[in-house]
Amino acid sequence: MKHELPPLPYKKKALEPFLSTETLEFHYEKHHRGYVEKLNELIVGTPYEEMALADLIRQAEGKIFNNAAQVWNHTFYWNCMSPDSTQLRSHDFQEIVRHNFGSREELLQEFTEAGKDYFGSGYVWLTLDSNGSLRIETMTNAENPLTQDRIPLLTADLWEHAYYIDYRNERARYLNQFVKKINWEFVERNFQELGSAGVSFRQTKA
Repeated sequence: MKHELPPLPYKKKALEPFLSTETLEFHYEKHHRGYVEKLNELIVGTPYEEMALADLIRQAEGKIFNNAAQVWNHTFYWNCMSPDSTQLRSHDFQEIVRHNFGSREELLQEFTEAGKDYFGSGYVWLTLDSNGSLRIETMTNAENPLTQDRIPLLTADLWEHAYYIDYRNERARYLNQFVKKINWEFVERNFQELGSAGVSFRQTKA
């Protein structure tokens, strides 16, 4: 199976001034494309050659895992952002946010603080575990919640190439702007499609 670079869900200039066209040119066209090309080279003649990307991430190690996870993580990250304003609409999702964090504002505060405080390269994730609880967690380098049987709902890229052109070393300022561009429709869709993905969870009540 040859993996392809998925198209961006918007034009490269669509996120300006939050993220510049230059950042998208480097991050998407150079970094993301590079992971896709390297992954296709690495899997030739291996048992991973015909695997779907998510299955490959759960089973591979080393360079194959790193490149496969970065392909998946970047595609997911692009979809976590929207040039248009989006709102929470799902009552079920709003309830689970309230139960775990108190409010969307408190969720976002904890999310940004986790990302600001993280040392090194990686991602900050909002995930759903098998008990129906939301978690905010940071993961190093290419690590992915799929390897820990958790469902990714939202992520922000913490690698410097994600923000350095526009924000230099000010990761906090990047994250403060990121949360204004979250595609909540995508987040809720990830939450709502759990059933069709064969994942069961228990929604807790306050």
